[in-house]
Amino acid sequence: MPDSDTEAFFEQVAEERFTPTPFTRGPWNPDSQHAGPPAALLGRAVQLRPGSREDMRLSRITFEILRPVPLRPLTVTTRVLKEGRSLELVEASLTPDGGDAVMRARAVRIRTAPGVAPEVSPPATVAGPETARTEPFLPVPWETGYHTAMEFRFTAGSYLSRGPATCWMRMRVPLVAGEKITPLDRVLTAADSVNGVSNVLDFGSHVFINPDLTVHLHHHPTGEWVCLDARTTIAPDGLGIADATLHDTTGPIGRSMQSLFVDARPGG
Repeated sequence: MPDSDTEAFFEQVAEERFTPTPFTRGPWNPDSQHAGPPAALLGRAVQLRPGSREDMRLSRITFEILRPVPLRPLTVTTRVLKEGRSLELVEASLTPDGGDAVMRARAVRIRTAPGVAPEVSPPATVAGPETARTEPFLPVPWETGYHTAMEFRFTAGSYLSRGPATCWMRMRVPLVAGEKITPLDRVLTAADSVNGVSNVLDFGSHVFINPDLTVHLHHHPTGEWVCLDARTTIAPDGLGIADATLHDTTGPIGRSMQSLFVDARPGG
């Protein structure tokens, strides 16, 4: 992938085709993206597909990460699997040039209308970003990537400590060049970081890879900041779960969950 001076995660080069910039690069491989930006790109496709109804809001989206997402141009495709009066199920996928799909999403969108139910919501349980502290990201051997495109502030834990953590995250650049950042962009770009934020094992001795990500939203997010109140649980046979309550600055807005494959790192 050529270098780019674009201040965004992706450049749109055709109606359904996007070129990733170096800001999408993850911390593990210089040729692969962090899953957050491509997840947000799929969420964008679900929301903006032709015929998308304005009275429908995303309730749940599940991503299957079929293989590492390369830093190569990607084509986004969508199709409606079910369309009803009150609910729709939409599938979206990302395919690199000359390859098979690397990431797929299925989203449930539910019809909403103001005033149809009383609000029942748990109270805010985390301190806001104004009280949080800046902590270093994981050691990364390249200068530009997801770690420089996002701002991280912790009220508990850190990337370099182990155990549960509470991290506020904010996008420094838009998802797609020339577009405004949407609330869903902010949530999905951050949500895949749960297992890294709440890691419980030494990165040098173990790998813990998430082959999926599910995000549930019960509240439309507002503001620039998204918080992951995160924890990881691992069984001795190598199966784990990383989950988080998602917050904006008004309170809880949903949940994020990842399945984990855990194994000893060769030579670790």
